[in-house]
Amino acid sequence: MEIILREDIDKLGQRGQVVKVAAGYARNYLLPRRLAVAANESNKKIVEQERQAHLRRETKVQADAQELAKLMAAVDVTIKQKAGENDQLFGSVTAGDISVALEKLGYTVDRKKIQLDEPIKTLGDFKVAVKLHREVSLELPVHVVKDE
Repeated sequence: MEIILREDIDKLGQRGQVVKVAAGYARNYLLPRRLAVAANESNKKIVEQERQAHLRRETKVQADAQELAKLMAAVDVTIKQKAGENDQLFGSVTAGDISVALEKLGYTVDRKKIQLDEPIKTLGDFKVAVKLHREVSLELPVHVVKDE
């Protein structure tokens, strides 16, 4: 069965692409979830219009992310945590803590966009990747200092 994808689907195709799939996969999964529509002329025109609108929105979101990245390029985040001997923290610094610290500085960044492999458990200076958009990311310096 030929269908037109309305969303990007891994291992199948990109939005607006005409692909051939098994009828059961299309009928039971893709069509009910509105991930695809049947491939006919009227649907092709509708999907093309949706694709153009999506490209315009995506361009605007990417431009906003680039603007935010330029503003955040000079930002240093300092987080105060209680620490014991050998500079070990009581607890840890997570992406949520960094997000809250950024909010205090006036930048709203979702904690899911902060790429932290594992929580920070020691005092010191760290570089944390922030992925604002699929194509826009930056390195944010985070300073973890001892709370007196």
